[in-house]
Amino acid sequence: MEKATFAAGCFWGVEDAFMNVPGVVATRVGYTGGRTANPTYSDVCSHTTGHAEAVEVTFDPEQITYEQLLDLFWECHDPTQLNRQGPDMGDQYRSAVFYHSEEQRRAAAASLGQLDLSGRLRRRIVTEIAPATTFWEAEAYHQKYHLKHGGGCGF
Repeated sequence: MEKATFAAGCFWGVEDAFMNVPGVVATRVGYTGGRTANPTYSDVCSHTTGHAEAVEVTFDPEQITYEQLLDLFWECHDPTQLNRQGPDMGDQYRSAVFYHSEEQRRAAAASLGQLDLSGRLRRRIVTEIAPATTFWEAEAYHQKYHLKHGGGCGF
């Protein structure tokens, strides 16, 4: 099994995009990319932690490739919006790929470059590509939120 970590706005919808994909064996939402240990949702929303709302995806690379996960990442949000997705605004909603290996870094950079040059988007991509750091699991009520409460993002 391997891990992939993506930030693409509110983590509830991003988790929806990945959790039922064949080859994805687990997802969990949390906070990463910042400087505060053990942050809470309230901490992250204060814009003082540097963390993004993110989804950690555990996947079987024999069933789904990292590149396929990247394709889904680009499809599930607007990577041209800086520090926001739709009505959600703030640095915790930034677009980011947190890579777990040099191979993932290269794949993410190549994928971003291909999409940026494809002409499919009207603006330049602002997605951050950064090394994965500690992933702080979000509070239990955030996990599988739409599955437990209804709603969702249509993925």
